[in-house]
Amino acid sequence: MSVKHAISRGLELGRSVYTLGLLRPAGRVVARIRGERVVRAAPQSRTTAQPHQTHLPSRYRYFRTTLSGLAARLQSSGGFRRLAGGSSRHRAVFLAFGLGVGLIEQQLEDDRRHAATCQGIQELFGKKKSSAESPLRFTSGYTFEDYAIGKQIGKGSNAAVYEATAPLAFSKKTDTSSVEEVIEDQGEAETAPYLRCCFPLAVKMMWNIGAGSSSDSILRSMSQELVPAGPHALKQENKQITLDGHFGVLPRTVRAHPNVIRVYRAFTADVPLLPGAQEEYPAVLPARLNPDGIGYNRTLFLVMKNYPCTLRQYLQGNTPDWRQGTMMLLQLLEGVDHLCREGVAHRDLKSDNVLLELDSDGSPRLVISDFGCCLAQSDGSLQLPFNSVWVSRGGNACLMAPEAATAVPGRAVCIDYSKADAWAVGAISYEIFGEANPFYGAQGLESRSFQEDQLPRLPAGVPADVQLVVRVLLRRNPEKRPSARVAANILHLSLWGKRALANRDDAGMRELVDWLLCQSAVVLLRGCGGPRGNTVEAELQRCFLAHLELVDLRTAVGFLLFGREQDHACVLSS
Repeated sequence: MSVKHAISRGLELGRSVYTLGLLRPAGRVVARIRGERVVRAAPQSRTTAQPHQTHLPSRYRYFRTTLSGLAARLQSSGGFRRLAGGSSRHRAVFLAFGLGVGLIEQQLEDDRRHAATCQGIQELFGKKKSSAESPLRFTSGYTFEDYAIGKQIGKGSNAAVYEATAPLAFSKKTDTSSVEEVIEDQGEAETAPYLRCCFPLAVKMMWNIGAGSSSDSILRSMSQELVPAGPHALKQENKQITLDGHFGVLPRTVRAHPNVIRVYRAFTADVPLLPGAQEEYPAVLPARLNPDGIGYNRTLFLVMKNYPCTLRQYLQGNTPDWRQGTMMLLQLLEGVDHLCREGVAHRDLKSDNVLLELDSDGSPRLVISDFGCCLAQSDGSLQLPFNSVWVSRGGNACLMAPEAATAVPGRAVCIDYSKADAWAVGAISYEIFGEANPFYGAQGLESRSFQEDQLPRLPAGVPADVQLVVRVLLRRNPEKRPSARVAANILHLSLWGKRALANRDDAGMRELVDWLLCQSAVVLLRGCGGPRGNTVEAELQRCFLAHLELVDLRTAVGFLLFGREQDHACVLSS
């Protein structure tokens, strides 16, 4: 709305207040300003206005509350009567008052329209489900005998991972070429790139040294591993056992997401003697396989997609450019945001627990895995009661957020994990951009005691907006730290919305909303068909649009502008 229109509207409202509503009850005056109807209650009660649901941030609803309070105070103090004398000064006051109300009213209307646009985009893309369908038939893959096991591809502190295939359990649309067929068709030197197709699955065998040998006790004690399980991961007869949870707590499962691992199958079986077991982990084997072993006879097996490497392994031989690195950081934030929305805190984020593959464009696709230390309470709360030293804070003390690392157990003490994983992502970003993680090593910083000015700077080639995100993610105070959603929005705007941020006034906000509409059309057209719809970039843009909210978007813009003003001030002072 132009200034002329705003002044005209303000004059109209001011004139209406002055000529028609000076001596009327305050509620009726404010209702007239709002353009709302006044509902009269019982005769003995006062007239009240019915508020309109704007679905806007509280800071905008504050304006209306303030106007209502102002009008009420004016009436109760006799202000209306004193201002009704008709002098030019009094009329000027009311004209100014009306002008202010007109401007606020227009701001509210613009924000309501922008919020409706964001909500419409969110609903459109929120309906599109992530494609994480299991390649196994719903009736197959629930026993260890269904799989052919290959070599060991990973080992952690509580499990070993082997490549696998299930030739009799694949769905019809899945390629089931055997190893022998590949070797016959290709020369021996050419088989390596194809082995991943021959073993498209990974079987994770948990080490059972304290859960007993019954399926019931195993599923109860290892229920956290089932958080990323798909709807058909468990056999129907076992599902009821798992739903009872660990210590009576209902384990949560998260919906599919491009940046969160998906467990296709979960079952218990006798511990087999797999390749390398006697050399790699003899102590956790049962006595029937190793007389000196302390493990139980049965354990939990998880079947997942086989990824080529972990993030740490990839970074040991590759240095992403700034754009690839930014999208890798953005994927971690999108994954963490999804977990937070699902009421889950990972609590063990590190580059070893992030799996990686390349998309059709050669861009790294990151997937968060290993949920053995996660917090997944039945009510979805990320507040953990910390009333005893026996309550686990999570894994990986090096990348534990300050609010968790410094917590002291006591009555009514809770650890808030809502922004803890986002802090860990900030620390991992140093590794992504080719630097040593500042919280690792004998000389590394400690999360419980470090100061923010001790953090090293990222390489000069990293954009200022990305450096800003890393800096604010590593803030000690979680109240001053952005959520994973806001941090992700900052990177989205930095990568694809720079032109929309050229203006900093109301016109800039309208331009930003117009850009969102154009971006939605581009993403929809790209997803209509072809390989471009399955790239990392397309997935990130869909995630952004599916979680679009006006409040988070404004907060992200505020962080961006704040960072750029700081950079500009530094340039001027140097």
